[in-house]
Order: sequence, then C-alpha cells, then structure tokens
Amino acid sequence: MLDHKHLFIDGRWQTPSGQGVADVINPATEAVAGRVPLGDERDVDNAVAAARKAFDSWSRTPSSVRAGYIRALAEQLKARADEMAAVITTELGMPVQWSRSVQVDGPILGLEQYVELAAVMDEVREVGNSRVYREAVGVCAFINPWNYPLHQLIGKLAPALAAGCTVVVKPSQDTPLHAFLLAQMIEDIGLPAGVFNLISGPGSKVGEALARHPDVDMVSFTGSTGAGVRVSQAAAPSVKRVCLELGGKSALLIAEDADLEAAVRYGVQDVMINSGQTCTALTRMLLPASRYAEAVEIALEETLSLKMGDPLDPQSFLGPMCSAGQRRTVLDYIKVGQEEGARLLCGGDVGGFERGYYVSPTLFADVNNSMRIAQEEIFGPVLCLIPYDDEAQAIQIANDSPFGLSSGVWAGSTGRALELGRQLRAGQCFLNGAAFNYQAPFGGYKQSGNGREWGEEGLNEFVEVKAIQV
Repeated sequence: MLDHKHLFIDGRWQTPSGQGVADVINPATEAVAGRVPLGDERDVDNAVAAARKAFDSWSRTPSSVRAGYIRALAEQLKARADEMAAVITTELGMPVQWSRSVQVDGPILGLEQYVELAAVMDEVREVGNSRVYREAVGVCAFINPWNYPLHQLIGKLAPALAAGCTVVVKPSQDTPLHAFLLAQMIEDIGLPAGVFNLISGPGSKVGEALARHPDVDMVSFTGSTGAGVRVSQAAAPSVKRVCLELGGKSALLIAEDADLEAAVRYGVQDVMINSGQTCTALTRMLLPASRYAEAVEIALEETLSLKMGDPLDPQSFLGPMCSAGQRRTVLDYIKVGQEEGARLLCGGDVGGFERGYYVSPTLFADVNNSMRIAQEEIFGPVLCLIPYDDEAQAIQIANDSPFGLSSGVWAGSTGRALELGRQLRAGQCFLNGAAFNYQAPFGGYKQSGNGREWGEEGLNEFVEVKAIQV
C-alpha cells in the first residue's frame, strides 16, 4: 500500500496543517490501495506563498534552463513509466496496457514538445514603434480530474514550466497517488524550491481555496461543467485567468459512403476505452437510416467482443469504473435510457462481478437526440445509436448539444470527411479514425469550456503579452 503522510511544498516534503487522511480505493478489488493526507486552507496559503516567492527567479530563468528541467522530467517518466502505469491502474482501474500507452506514454510525448516550445518565450515581435514581449502569467493553480490524471496534469504543468510560471497542484481525491510519484520525480531532478507544489484534499475545501486565493494569478481546471462553473465563480472576485476543460457529449457522424464496419467498430472502441470515462468519447453514433440495421448488428457484435475484467489481465479491454459513486451514476442513466424508450441491446448490468465497480459495455439503439442519455454526459461505457435521414439532419443532430469538446466523422474520403467535419461545432474533430495529436490545441466550444491545452496554444494560456513603445 502507498501510504503518503506529507505534502510537497517549497521543495520539500512537509507535515500538513490539515488533519486526517483519505483512503484511495482500488476500484477492481475495493481494497485500500493507498492513503494521502488531507490538506486545508493553511496548506494552500503555504503552497501559494512558496510559489509566489519562487516566481520572480523562475520566470527570469533562461528558457534553455527551463527546457532542461522539462527534458529531465521526461527522462524520469520514461525510466519509471511501468511504475507510473501500475500506480494509475491501481487507483483508476484502467487496464494496465492502456495505462502505459495512454496514461503515461502519451503524456511523455506531450511533455517533450515543450523542450522546444520553451524558446517561444524569447521571441520579440516588432509592430510599428512597439516591441511585443511574452511574460509568464504568474502563480498557477491546477485542479485535476481522476479519469486521465497524469495526462491532464502534464498538459497543464509542461506549458506552465516552459512559460516560467510556478504552480500549486491539487489532484483528484479519487486518484491522487500518481501526483505523489510525479512529485518524487520532480524532487529528484532538482527543480528549484517552490516552482512545483502538491496539495491533496477535497475540492470543496482545497480546490475552492486555490480558486479564490488572491495570490493565484491563474486557475486551470479539468472536470465537470458544474464544478467548472463553481471554480469560475470562486475566481471571479480577483479577476484571475481561468482555463476550463469540461464535459462533452460528442458525436461520431458516419456518412452513407463510409466503410461501415470499420467506422462502427472504431466508434464502439472509442467509447469503451477507459470504461467510457473519457470527456472526448464519441458517445453519440449518428448513422444513415439506409444502413442503420446493418450498423446496429456490427455495433452489437463489436461490443460483445470486448472483454471486461481484471485490469491486470492484458486481455481486458475494460476495467471497472473509478468509484462506487460513478458506477451508481452510470447505472442510474442506463435506467433512465430504458424509461425514455431507447432499446437496450446489451449491457446495463455489473457483468456478474461480485467485487469491483464494474459496468458492462452498454449499447442503446433507437435513441432520440432529445433523450437525456443523448444530451447529458454519462461518463460510462454507454453508446447511443441515432439514425438520421440526410446529412443536413446529421449535422443538426451533432450540433444539438450544450457541449462542443470533440467530434468525429467517417466518410468515403478524407476530403468528404473534412467537408462534414468543418460544419461540426466542436474544438476537436477526428476524421476516419485519426489519432490524437499532442502538437495540436485541445479544448472545447460552448459548455465544454474555454482555453486550450497542448501545442503552442497551450503555452499561450500561461503567457501575458506586453507591448513596449519605443
């Protein structure tokens, strides 16, 4: 068991002011996998003070030196990748092969790009009699989610370090163990004291204290839309910068000329990875009515082929939900879908597991886009199949959502897919099964949030722009 008793503040492990500890539950076994201390407002004050003290020196450190620390952290993650993947599997329940490739190897790629992007901070643009400089925004608070914990932490930390910001990190109380391992790596590379600070604790106490703290210049939050609203409200009195990566209810539009089998199988797998606990999951599959019956059969066959089981078994495609509460939420939504009149093709149960927070891969056919299961983020292994009559209707259905984080199109050619994808109101669009790109900006429209992560746009979130007239 991983038993952490200290918080990482000002370059050293410190006894927290807060009282008590939180158990971290292995969602596959329901056993205690680790413990972390519960910080409080005094710990927040200490961490923010340390970050504020370190900011002037760190922000003036040459970009090449900051890049060196980023490179060293990437090397640490590479050397301990299996250890980090095992920790994330233990706290999240994602099958270990996915934890390594998605939860660890992906963030390493994202981290490495900022070795080069740190130099962007040195660029000076001349406009008329003005020189335009980039400067670090200041002290940043990161409030991170449980579903892709290291991914989202690195997506904030890497550009912040490149820009010259100092940070205070609060991981999710469900999955904090990875952050303590990362803090050990940061200690090992000798990052200057106060540049990185780690506090664990509940969002209602630690997260809110960070969001409203007058000495925090920016807060970056990943989580539900409702929680994002509360973070924005807490941050508003000090007019600090707020970057939000929130929920999604994304559509996969499969055109009539698409390779139907490839498109449908891709769509099923996209939703079921991480047991549906993915904000960008393409949870609404839009299918041409002329090919709907065939598509339903393919989707059912693919869903039933996916093995759910022990996340330590390399044959498992799905593991459990992250928590008992998330399992309850998903099962409640499945009940709602049945009550709304959607046709349950498979799943909807716990798959016969007596222990662990499992929910079987679930497929709903004949879904109307006005149903709650088509409008609200379920965050579980639940896919809605929705027929459409023509492409104009398909685009209307895809855009009929309060969210706009991601989307997908599968068509007979890249050109045709691109034509359709440009009409979808979302910050991301994946054409014909294209891969995620860490060099491209990531973020959403509408209630999916504001701001961007990854790439140069991700760096810009941590930058103030100063014009000096000469």
